[in-house]
Amino acid sequence: MNKFNGSVPSFSMAQNLTQINLSYNQLTGQINSSRWENLTNLVNLDLRYNLLNGTIPPSVFSLPMLQKLQLSNNEFSGQLLEFGATSVLDTLDLSSNKLEGPIPKSILNFRGLKMLLLFSNNFTGSFILNHIQQLKNLSSLDLSFNSLSINYTDTNSSHSSFPNITTLKLVAGNLRRIPSFLRNQSKLSTLDLSQNQIHGEIPNWILRLSNLVQLNLSCNSLETLEGHFLNLTFTLSVLDLHSNQLQGQIPMLPGLATYLDYSRNNFSSSIPADIGDFLMYTMFFSLSSNKFQGSIPDSVCKASYLQVLDLSNNSLSGRIPQCLTEISRTLAVLNLRINKLDGSVPDRFPQSCSLKTLDLNGNQISGLFPKSLANCTMLEVLNMGNNQIMDTFPRLLKNISSLRVLVLRSNHFYGQIGCNTTSGAWPKLQIVDIARNNFSGEIPGTCLITWSAMMADEDDAMAKINHLRFQVLQFSQVYYQDAITVTTKGLEMELVKILAVFTSIDLSCNNFIGSIPEEVGDLKLLYGLNLSGNAFTGTIPSSLGNLRQLESLELSDNKLSGEIPQELVKLNFLSFLNLSNNQLNGKIPTGTQIQSFAPDSLAGNKGLWGPPLTVDITSRLPPPLEKGHSNAQPEIDFDLLSTETGCIFGLGAVIGPLVFCKRWRKWYYKTVESIFFKVFPQLEERIGPHQRHVHITQRPRR
Repeated sequence: MNKFNGSVPSFSMAQNLTQINLSYNQLTGQINSSRWENLTNLVNLDLRYNLLNGTIPPSVFSLPMLQKLQLSNNEFSGQLLEFGATSVLDTLDLSSNKLEGPIPKSILNFRGLKMLLLFSNNFTGSFILNHIQQLKNLSSLDLSFNSLSINYTDTNSSHSSFPNITTLKLVAGNLRRIPSFLRNQSKLSTLDLSQNQIHGEIPNWILRLSNLVQLNLSCNSLETLEGHFLNLTFTLSVLDLHSNQLQGQIPMLPGLATYLDYSRNNFSSSIPADIGDFLMYTMFFSLSSNKFQGSIPDSVCKASYLQVLDLSNNSLSGRIPQCLTEISRTLAVLNLRINKLDGSVPDRFPQSCSLKTLDLNGNQISGLFPKSLANCTMLEVLNMGNNQIMDTFPRLLKNISSLRVLVLRSNHFYGQIGCNTTSGAWPKLQIVDIARNNFSGEIPGTCLITWSAMMADEDDAMAKINHLRFQVLQFSQVYYQDAITVTTKGLEMELVKILAVFTSIDLSCNNFIGSIPEEVGDLKLLYGLNLSGNAFTGTIPSSLGNLRQLESLELSDNKLSGEIPQELVKLNFLSFLNLSNNQLNGKIPTGTQIQSFAPDSLAGNKGLWGPPLTVDITSRLPPPLEKGHSNAQPEIDFDLLSTETGCIFGLGAVIGPLVFCKRWRKWYYKTVESIFFKVFPQLEERIGPHQRHVHITQRPRR
């Protein structure tokens, strides 16, 4: 845990060393085989979390006293060669490298092995799970996130021959069924078989394992649950069944579980009225993306430890229970989006509100905006879009400085948006979508310059967290991932991860007037800007040329006038542009990707010309008239006229005699005939001299 760099030094002279721990440094280079052969007393070699590369020499595995070999989280690559194994090694951790090829069979010769961690590599080939019977002392096995095909074959031999495993993780191993030997694993506490190809039924015995604490069967093709789960006595804390094809009723487990995820299945009917009795200690509960109907039962508020409640993407109806807003003392995420909920939002958010995400998008919620939401000073994501809320702009939100995402899209909000600059409102704001409302008035430029997250340098922005997420359990790696739907480049796009560097402003389809503020050009990290469908006047600000990260610009259906600023040629990343239906004029700036856009993106501006609307005719326009000759008549070019007259006269002098004089015509045919047979003499021999005149002279008549 320092900042040592360079290569791993040679310890070959220190033959009495028993432990080498260089983990969590910045060491680079390879580990050569010659450096380890003399370390016959070495017990523990720990080089985790460095930048070491190259292959792992087989001699390292053959050290006679070595018990723990930990090389994870490096950049080791290549295949592991077969090696001469000893019976002393009890921990082998090669996880999170770039190792490839088959897993060496030599590993099975480490009969004293307790921990085998090979996850997050590029191992290929087939791994027969039955072979771990040889590792009698094995307690932890993790082969996840490789390119392996893990197989298991039922045999007549007793399942008792398998070691007593406490942790088994086989994520993304192409496993097709739940191994039956697990039935007798009385010490198993963590089982992760997610992201496989397991189908059919979840056996009842799996939840009867007496010490099972964590079970993850998500992202498979499971369809049913065997029997019922009532009166089960077990210590299950984490149950993850998301992204399967499970149907019917959700399993009602004793209220000891802290994490329950049933999302993305085919569970139907209604949420049980007594659901809260089974959530007494639950911190994460998700029924998202199922087929639930009916109302949200009040008993859900009995879950006094609940931090995340996600009931989104169902067909739930009725009102939001008042107690849901009251329990926001502990609740950090409340996601009820895309249901059929109606009524108003209960205005009962407590003073100690700890909400970070409130998503009610896509319901039938009406009434006024809840004023007590101002108590939720830690709020980061507020999405109330696509409802029927009728109110003025919620200025009470100005005091929530933590806000990152604000979506009020497609409601009935009205009036001016105003601005409060005294408290430095919304310095972290990165997504604003208030489109399709009835907002009016001018956009205050002084408000925009308080959105400092859109103004930061690119390096500063990248230093932020990668995306918005909420850590469910403290000191754990369990997170709730925020998601949102944005409209950009003329299309709806769902962001399953809200990147901290993604910024967007959508004020379209309102009644805003006045000019577009020059301050927009200060938002240098802006990715998308949509001001279409308003009544903006004046010119397009030249400051938009400062938005070097801009990919989508929509200013259509306004009353903008003047020329397109030449500064827009600096927008090298612009891939979507719509300036149609304004009053713009002048020549379209050339030398940029503006010429590559469809003509529709600039249509409806009668004064605009040049590519891509029209051909650039600048070079073909007549020279301007000299001063003082505004009434001069166009002059006749006699040189051009005399040339044309001469050509016509000469042509008539040749054709006239041929038409009206028979003697001239015969002479013409004989001359042409003579020239023709001089060019093609072989034709004269085939036709013959007595026939050629008749043959040739009759052709013109035909």
